[in-house]
Amino acid sequence: MAASGDTKTKAKAPSQEQIVAGFQDLRNVQRATAGKMAEVEMDRKEHDLVLEALRGVDGSRKCFRMVGGVLVERTVAEVLPAIATNYEQLGKLHEVLQQQLEVKGRELQDYREKHNIRIRGEEERGVSSQAGPGKASGVLVAQDGS
Repeated sequence: MAASGDTKTKAKAPSQEQIVAGFQDLRNVQRATAGKMAEVEMDRKEHDLVLEALRGVDGSRKCFRMVGGVLVERTVAEVLPAIATNYEQLGKLHEVLQQQLEVKGRELQDYREKHNIRIRGEEERGVSSQAGPGKASGVLVAQDGS
């Protein structure tokens, strides 16, 4: 009976592969969020350039705008408020993504501490900082608590 009780407790505890896979999933979500933030920031900069260019232009002048993959003809007076609104919305989206990234970073750090995950090369870089930049392989190592 004791042997079957041990297998039940081992079955409930996640294996090292499951722990590392969970960590990798968290890192992938964090990277995707950071990538989306960079994309939104670039779009925002493009909107800012267009706003600066159109501010000095007569409002009745023709301009073209891409809407859903279709090029439409409008006037500057019609396009300028829409671009300004999009610029503001992109700023809000960037803030939301920044908050999500911070939350995911804390979650990732908590996961690392909970499962005692260390990345190979991390300790060596901290100790041998005078030796120059080391080559880290980026291999994850989960140390068993027992």
